[in-house]
Amino acid sequence: MSTAIPTPLGDFTARFSEHGLAEISFPTAKKRNLPEPAARLTAPQRAWVKMTAHALKAILTGKPPGELPPLDLSGGTEFQQSVWRQLLQIGPGKTRSYGDIARLIKKPRAVRAVGGACGANPIPVIIPCHRVLAANGKLGGFSGGLDRKRQLLAIEGWRTF
Repeated sequence: MSTAIPTPLGDFTARFSEHGLAEISFPTAKKRNLPEPAARLTAPQRAWVKMTAHALKAILTGKPPGELPPLDLSGGTEFQQSVWRQLLQIGPGKTRSYGDIARLIKKPRAVRAVGGACGANPIPVIIPCHRVLAANGKLGGFSGGLDRKRQLLAIEGWRTF
């Protein structure tokens, strides 16, 4: 089940499973499958939508997200899930390198795999893969595009790029 979450940067689409928030898609000019109306959501899902909307709006104004809905990361491998959980530890305005993340998850040689896990992140912005940079301090990649990565980092007050 999915629903639109309006923000100042456009409408994100959030998809929920029976276990929690499973995916967020960036606003796009193309119209995809229309999200479900809020009336079709279960009571827990309505609460999760509110939590997701609050978290997105906070992050998009440079603030910590506050309470998050349950995150359903079951679509990822054990390795990807370990990377995504580590990304949740990076606060607004802070960054880490792919190598830092690899060391923190006790896989210091898995730098490229960390980059792949960041690219496969199903819940960007809330799981802040935009806060991960290349070793040389350059932006690296981003599933939402480098302009969006710059924008998110600038909102959080990170200006060294």
